[in-house]
Amino acid sequence: MQTKTKNCLFTGLGFLIGTIGLKAATSQTAKKGYVHAMAQGMKAKAEYNNIVEQAKAEFDDMKAEAEFIAVSDKDVEKAEKAAK
Repeated sequence: MQTKTKNCLFTGLGFLIGTIGLKAATSQTAKKGYVHAMAQGMKAKAEYNNIVEQAKAEFDDMKAEAEFIAVSDKDVEKAEKAAK
């Protein structure tokens, strides 16, 4: 009998907590909190994209410089061979 009473009590308590939790999750205050959290997430994503774009630009600059040096070295080698 005691186990049955505990089970009924826990079931009722769970239902009550679930109902209160659902009302709290759908309240205006909670919705404002969700909106602010989403806005912060969007700001973080935009900042991340900005950092990635800067890194890509830096990489492209380094790659172009390396290609220029490689081509310049080949031209110097060709000129040295032609002079010999």
